[in-house]
Amino acid sequence: MDHDIGGLHHVGHLVHDMDQALDRYRRLGFSLPGPAYPVLGEPPEPFGLGNTHAYFPGNFVELVTVAGSGRVPGDARLIPLKAPEERLPALKEAVRGTAANLEACLRRFEGVHILMFDAQDIDGAAARLATARVGHGGVHAAQRPVETADGTRMEPVRYLEIDGIGPGRVPEGRVGVAANDRAVAGGADGAEHPNGAHGLVECVLCVADDALDETERRYERYLGRTARQDGPVRVFELGGEARVTLAAASRLGELLPGETAAALPGFVAYTVGVNDAAGTERFLRAGDIPLGRTSAGELVVPARAAFGTAIIFRETGRP
Repeated sequence: MDHDIGGLHHVGHLVHDMDQALDRYRRLGFSLPGPAYPVLGEPPEPFGLGNTHAYFPGNFVELVTVAGSGRVPGDARLIPLKAPEERLPALKEAVRGTAANLEACLRRFEGVHILMFDAQDIDGAAARLATARVGHGGVHAAQRPVETADGTRMEPVRYLEIDGIGPGRVPEGRVGVAANDRAVAGGADGAEHPNGAHGLVECVLCVADDALDETERRYERYLGRTARQDGPVRVFELGGEARVTLAAASRLGELLPGETAAALPGFVAYTVGVNDAAGTERFLRAGDIPLGRTSAGELVVPARAAFGTAIIFRETGRP
């Protein structure tokens, strides 16, 4: 069976203080350019959200903050918010709406609140979701800043957000689908990361025990797939190494010893693929980063050391 969703496009990690989060992520061995902040007015003031990306071939991890939360980093890129005069009010309102959604998520806890799936055919995905009675706001076109060897450029992106407890928001945060564009999602090669990371391969969602079955059914509709049982968790295979894992709160420790969810439902971890897990471990230990192991023996940086969401390092082949 052909699937319109073929992997993970990105996860978004919401933080209160971008400056501190950048420092920590760079110590963890992720290469990130200075964050981009849309600005308005004279003198220009940050507006909406600030973000930056750890790029891999075809997907990425995003660091996001609400403008006005924490200090603007010294290497931030200030990008004027531009649109034709007649469209500017609508654009500002859309940015305010997204920022309000993410601010509500950040009030729950600091950590990953955004999960976007990768679609070869986003219009087909939108139609399938509508048929499955999954509400969404339709496919939107936007632009986002991308750091290249020639500087920052604005690239188009098409995406949709799934509706749940509100427009563009489900109980665990912001979940949606973005068009697969390898050039936009990090370029042909992505960035070189000192920790050896080369791809986003998993996101782990923890839910209350009595919500596990309903959450599994929801994600079956989102993904057009069924999950398989894998010990204490349920796994949606998305193709290649990519997956979404669902864990009941009472059994999270069987997957991630010592971890608990800050709020339910919540994304408690994501996984990046590395070529050489032993080399990654040597790098992180040299930086005095706290480390643990998953129940499968994989290296993990605990949530307490990574701004609210654990980061798992899995030895995989390059995409």
